[in-house]
Amino acid sequence: METARSADGTAIAYDQSGHGPLLIIVDGAMNTRSSGTKPQLVDLLAAHFTVLSYDRRGRGDSGDTQPYTAGREIEDIEALIGQAGPAAHLYGLSSGGCLALNAAAQLGPKVSKLAMYEVPYSDDPAFQQAYAQYREQLASALAGNRRGDAVAAFVRFVGTPADQVEAMRQAPFWSGMEAIAPTLAYDADVIGQDASVPVKRAAQVEVPALVVYGTASPPFMAETARTLSRALPHAELRALDGQDHNVDPAVLAPVLTAFLSK
Repeated sequence: METARSADGTAIAYDQSGHGPLLIIVDGAMNTRSSGTKPQLVDLLAAHFTVLSYDRRGRGDSGDTQPYTAGREIEDIEALIGQAGPAAHLYGLSSGGCLALNAAAQLGPKVSKLAMYEVPYSDDPAFQQAYAQYREQLASALAGNRRGDAVAAFVRFVGTPADQVEAMRQAPFWSGMEAIAPTLAYDADVIGQDASVPVKRAAQVEVPALVVYGTASPPFMAETARTLSRALPHAELRALDGQDHNVDPAVLAPVLTAFLSK
């Protein structure tokens, strides 16, 4: 583990592996640099790139300076680029894709290419209503320091049935999710007030971009990907057959490698 110091003094923990052009992986909600299938994806990409896998602020081994603003997470990415740069490709999953998009729009030539998988924007009014309700539930739970309720609100929002949520609350991994529950508010801020597709921001991204979705995911993911790819000035759109939001690294890695190696 190594650390970079962000502009506000926050220590951002990261692991570095591989050789080649710099690639920073930006996680989505409730993920750390070591969670889920991330290590497998890193191993596959490290054969072609210098991969930085980091803990977003408030997670894992990274610090967390208050008050939070979404702009500070862009500063975190900028600090990582400064540590190993001078420029980096960014790959973001889910809300991490939203953050990577924001960083690419703001950091200019410090970002060389941008890749995103299933960013959770939507222009559908029903989705936006559900998102607003989720944000209210989340804010209430975190204000009362009810971290378990905050995590439960999130997993219900992403489609987990209520009975499964209650079973999850008894599982050993639940305490780890509660530990980073406050960062759910950070992801909500990164996604935006109403989760609409930020076409004006996307139009500011001048670097080549890859927008990817899985055909087994809810239909709004494909529609969002199409809208976003049209808004980005230099974008490619790619569908992964049979994949959902929990994308298989063995399927995703070759797609990312082909795009980022051009």
